[in-house]
Amino acid sequence: MSPISKKHDSRSSTTHSKNTKSPKEATEVTTEKKPAAKKAPAAKKSSAIQGVIEGVEVAPTPPRKKSALGSITFIAAGPGDPELLTMRAVRLLGSADKIVADSQAMQIALAYVDQEKVVSTMGEDEVELEPAEAAKLVLELARECEHVVRLVIGDPIVSGRLIPEISVLRRSHANFELVPGVSEITGIPAFAGFNLTGGKSNEVRILNAQDAGIEWESLVNPRETLVFLDGGDLVSWIADKLLKAGRDPQTPIAITRNGTTVDQRTTLSTLGSVGTLLKGSKDSGPGFVVVGEVLDQREKYNWFEKKELVGWRVLIPRTQDNTAEMIQVLKAHGAVPSEVATISVEPPRTPQQMDRAVNGLVSGRYAWVGFTSLNAVRAIREKLEEYGLDARSFSGLKVAAVGASTIAALIEFGVKPDLVPPGDQNTSALLDEWPPYDSLLDPINRIFLPRADISTDTLVAGLGDLGWEVEDITAFRTVRAAPPPAYTREAIKTGGFDAVLFTSSSTVRNLVGIAGKPHATTVVACIGPQTAKTAAEHGLRVDVLAEVNTPLALVDALSIHAETLRDAALEGGEVSWRPSRRRPVARRKSVK
Repeated sequence: MSPISKKHDSRSSTTHSKNTKSPKEATEVTTEKKPAAKKAPAAKKSSAIQGVIEGVEVAPTPPRKKSALGSITFIAAGPGDPELLTMRAVRLLGSADKIVADSQAMQIALAYVDQEKVVSTMGEDEVELEPAEAAKLVLELARECEHVVRLVIGDPIVSGRLIPEISVLRRSHANFELVPGVSEITGIPAFAGFNLTGGKSNEVRILNAQDAGIEWESLVNPRETLVFLDGGDLVSWIADKLLKAGRDPQTPIAITRNGTTVDQRTTLSTLGSVGTLLKGSKDSGPGFVVVGEVLDQREKYNWFEKKELVGWRVLIPRTQDNTAEMIQVLKAHGAVPSEVATISVEPPRTPQQMDRAVNGLVSGRYAWVGFTSLNAVRAIREKLEEYGLDARSFSGLKVAAVGASTIAALIEFGVKPDLVPPGDQNTSALLDEWPPYDSLLDPINRIFLPRADISTDTLVAGLGDLGWEVEDITAFRTVRAAPPPAYTREAIKTGGFDAVLFTSSSTVRNLVGIAGKPHATTVVACIGPQTAKTAAEHGLRVDVLAEVNTPLALVDALSIHAETLRDAALEGGEVSWRPSRRRPVARRKSVK
């Protein structure tokens, strides 16, 4: 909406001078009856309304100007976790034409919108724009767009950091709204595992660690919890000031950096010991500092940082299998999953074999059909739908399947497998369960086996030994995918990932082929013995092997391994146990 002008024409005020008779200069207030004022022409009503109200002449109201600016919304992004945004904030982000985000809020914005919509406040010199410059950027975009969102990290209501930006907008007569979010005052303690009050502590003081006017003598009450915003680099100084003011040296103090994110780390100490603890520490940057007895709750309530894979960046070399469930479980363990496509699935070069096989499937040529991959299910389903057929084509057939994703795809299609191995989900386990051919019970001895062009002959040979005649048909071809982006390849080779999960031998071969071998410090986890053998053949050290050949069991095995690494690191007095943080830094070769 355009702003409404509050200016008034000075000529609209009433004058009581009796000597002035001209109605153009003033209006004389008398008891005489005055002729009715003439109505303004209808054509002029849109530009001005003029009349007489109780004998007072009213000046024309200036027309309302249409604003040249789109709507502007400030959104508090919260402490750092993208999922802590309010529902309203998510809705407004989705409807925005452009989003101007703090550099620390970029990943939050990109969790909800495409990159082309987001503009960073980080300048070309890698320095955050000053508030006035950020406001000018917002105004510039608002002249071109209907809706601009300004995404601000943290809680601007507590910090007051938006005041300079809003002042610039006000001077430009821009309308805006502010959407609050989860405050770091409550969000970070919730993730760090303590309250701000409780027990003997019943008061909270929030202070800016940068404020030179803090009255330290007023902060010695042991029943008071102290919260210092952006105090991470000033912890030793804060502790020294509090000790000199008379606070007990045994008072707990905690520094939480990157709160609510997977990189969150909390250091717990006391006022008397924290200076010694932090000497030589490489941790730096803004931090949320809390002082008080409430920190004793952390031993009981800490939940986030106890997740086995918290902060681990896990690479998933992906086939065409659905990895959504695996990703969700990894996130539940605190990990940051990243997928890399390793294969591309294409139709067979000669489709005639598939056409004849599908025709035989419908006409009763086979007794069994066996599915060993999700891609095989997709290929057969697409071919049936091409002919206008559906799951009823499997009527009278026995169906065997192996693999959680394969079984799920069949059930989703409307086909419930008759034979599924109870334990390991691999072809060897399926072969162990497959009944031998019996000429008295089985009138037909043929099995239709739709598979990839690179499948091994182990299953085919085993079924032949059981007396079955197998038609091993190429249902799809697998080719290597294009290489991942350069930054992903660099992270793979230099140890930027903490772990890599191989779910098949082909994922090992193809990842090494398109991106190179993972760094020696990266934990290699394999879904089964065959995959582990392929990894070893490619010169990789296998650290984790799933007890059951399922993706979820592989994630569980990795989390157990990570917990073992953490326990060993803590016993040895080490702060970090993530492989990517513990890799040695390569020395640069001197140039002569």
